[in-house]
Amino acid sequence: MKVIICPGIHSSELTESFVRSVSTTINPNIQWLVLPTEEHPPYSPFAIYNWLNKPEILTDELLFITFSAGVVGGMGAAIALKGKGVNIKAFIAIDGWGVPLWGIFPLYRFSHDYFTHWSSAILGTGKASFYAHPPVEHLAMWRSPETCIGWIVSNSSASKVSCSAQDYLQRIIVDC
Repeated sequence: MKVIICPGIHSSELTESFVRSVSTTINPNIQWLVLPTEEHPPYSPFAIYNWLNKPEILTDELLFITFSAGVVGGMGAAIALKGKGVNIKAFIAIDGWGVPLWGIFPLYRFSHDYFTHWSSAILGTGKASFYAHPPVEHLAMWRSPETCIGWIVSNSSASKVSCSAQDYLQRIIVDC
């Protein structure tokens, strides 16, 4: 499986920190591909689709982890790739406020606070969602998900489970 990372518009150090945090203790055979935002705008589905549209990438299962502006481009690219027959294992949207989550693959929404969680839910929460409680800065969830404690909210039950964003992200990746 390949994990496709679509960051937002911010320094690359934040994305490097995110990948280090989430990839620890994960299967070493997973390949992590980070969209080079200095070459491809993260908000462009067309740019992300073209970046990924290579046989050596598309012959594997893909799991998208997207952040902020990267949610916009990543969502469009994932839908287009699914239409092409690519196996999209899951799509994770982190702080994609205002971005609709629709697709024929498992969807997860992460938010840095309850307001973003609640107001984004109108546009789709997916299989389950996570919000930081207490709230954190927008960039904190990307820079250091291990420090963001919050609630997993499942759409199949009314219960909430407390954990860190890092723990929940790793659980989703392992379960795929």
